[in-house]
Amino acid sequence: MRPRTGWAVLLGSAVLEAVWATAMGESEGFSRPIPTLVFAVAAIASFIGLERAVQTLPLATGYAVWTGVGGALTVLWAIATGAQPWSPLTLLFLAGILVAVAGLALTERPHAAPASPDRPAASDPA
Repeated sequence: MRPRTGWAVLLGSAVLEAVWATAMGESEGFSRPIPTLVFAVAAIASFIGLERAVQTLPLATGYAVWTGVGGALTVLWAIATGAQPWSPLTLLFLAGILVAVAGLALTERPHAAPASPDRPAASDPA
């Protein structure tokens, strides 16, 4: 997977994180079948996407972006649907999360190619 594709998969997985977090709240303790099913499908897809993305992107950065974007989208959805009140400070802090995530993305470099028997990893002292 190319780094750009990794970022696209990661952002899609973050959207799915917001979907499963919202569905979890709507499931009322997993007692409502449809929100529970949405939760399960979105959670599995979100974690698979995260796993695939961090094959190209560093795990720490990928996880920070996944949780930051997913969390911010969850709050924005709750505000948009009236489930959570908002204030200018709420929006300011959400913007701060997104700016920090964008900063991580802009300063990150993709993984080096994995080592093979013919070529040691870049950090190997061979």
